Amino acid sequence: MTELDPLNVERLLIRSTNWVGDAILTTPTIRAIRTHFPHAAISILAKPWVAPIFENSPHVDHVLLYDPAKRHTGVWGKWQLAKDLRQHRFDTAILLQNAFEAALIAFLARIPRRIGYNTDGRAFLLTHSVPCTPEIKSLHQTQYYLRLLEGVGLPNDGGGLSLTLSEQDTTRALEILRREQVSPEACLVGINPGATFGTAKRWFPDRYADLCIRLKNSFDIQIVIFGGPAEAALGEQIRSLVGKGCVNLCGKTRLREAIAIIDRCRFFITNDSGLMHVAAALDVPQIAIFGPTNHVTTSPISPRSHMVRVPTACSPCLKPECPIDHHCMKDITVDMVYHMAESLLHEAVTTVHRGNRFLLPT
Repeated sequence: MTELDPLNVERLLIRSTNWVGDAILTTPTIRAIRTHFPHAAISILAKPWVAPIFENSPHVDHVLLYDPAKRHTGVWGKWQLAKDLRQHRFDTAILLQNAFEAALIAFLARIPRRIGYNTDGRAFLLTHSVPCTPEIKSLHQTQYYLRLLEGVGLPNDGGGLSLTLSEQDTTRALEILRREQVSPEACLVGINPGATFGTAKRWFPDRYADLCIRLKNSFDIQIVIFGGPAEAALGEQIRSLVGKGCVNLCGKTRLREAIAIIDRCRFFITNDSGLMHVAAALDVPQIAIFGPTNHVTTSPISPRSHMVRVPTACSPCLKPECPIDHHCMKDITVDMVYHMAESLLHEAVTTVHRGNRFLLPT
């Protein structure tokens, strides 16, 4: 395999990963791609629920949609996507998504240079096949994606996350908060009690509610519950237990609106999830609760992010549903999270946080 010569690249396609958290963890790699190809036209192919992550990115020129629910459904849809991509005359594709399908579509799109890990039996479809070794698999995912570039001779420029908001995003965040009768000047504490993939990643709703009540009794704060439509009932359960000073935004915001509201939070408490990585990318102080997932490879990358976990013999199992007693989560008590949050929240509300678009009182 020959190294990639940046001077030969004019139209470059990046195939995004398929989940919000994974997409954010690729942002250091996407920034490095822009650094190495400053004059190339760079497009990113992403599914609709991930595309908003890249809409304001200074490192991407165009966001293209891969919509498996509509235009690109089934086998014919994959062929149609490949035909759509041919119109852009890409000369290079960097596949951050590991599936066989990603390489097949790039091949059918007749992209001459196709770069990716040799995962999922797809090496024969790649012109630049990078071995995915056990050592690479054990790295944090930010480094995992950066190593793909190193495999074709492109050094990385560090693993810092990036996420860019627009003025429109900020304006919509303020409109939503006013609609929910939340003052823009309130000290917002966000909680994210849901998580995709399964219930095993979720700390318990009654514990989230108890934690919120204790924090409200100690601090002058407004609780904001985040989540998608699937978490609406979960959010309402917690809101009803917490009572006054708690609003449920689950299912009431688009992704970029949720991101902009998180950017206004002075503190965030979350399960291992996509929004955890959003808070890390925005440098919002947070506590991340880890149970069955691997904190070594998926922990939030930010000096303001802190984890609570209790090592158990079966964790990390990476299973969506716990088949036994869920002790990795049961052993995390409200007291444990509260005492960490109490210290960190006190610091957060008395420190100027320059990561957000406003200054906190001193």
